[in-house]
Amino acid sequence: MTITSKMTLISKMLQWVLNLSLIGLALILIMFLGKETYHLAFTLFVPGVTQSSYILIEGIVIYFLYFEFIALIVKYFQTGYHFPLRYFIYIGITAIIRLIIVDHDNPISTLVYSGAILLLVFTLYLANTEKLKRQ
Repeated sequence: MTITSKMTLISKMLQWVLNLSLIGLALILIMFLGKETYHLAFTLFVPGVTQSSYILIEGIVIYFLYFEFIALIVKYFQTGYHFPLRYFIYIGITAIIRLIIVDHDNPISTLVYSGAILLLVFTLYLANTEKLKRQ
């Protein structure tokens, strides 16, 4: 067995390990997504349960984070084992929005977080230009 064939075998084995790990992670995320769905439904539809609107909005944003991570894993398998950059940017924007909702006491930090969102939106614009799109 030549070195090239050994390296090919090792890379295929590692790809399988990565794929199985991502499938396991997707299953865990689906369970947490179901738990968050139950929690949101319980908060919204069960009489007598009153919570702060910030907690409800935070739960909705967390729901979208789970959804985005699952979509990222699905896209990984659809695009031939490639993570698209723009999905990570979407996740970053959503995570910073959640951070602003949770920690909005300090106006300076809120302004910095907003600037980070603006920077990520600009990065998303650059990533979607024709020169940077993957063919």
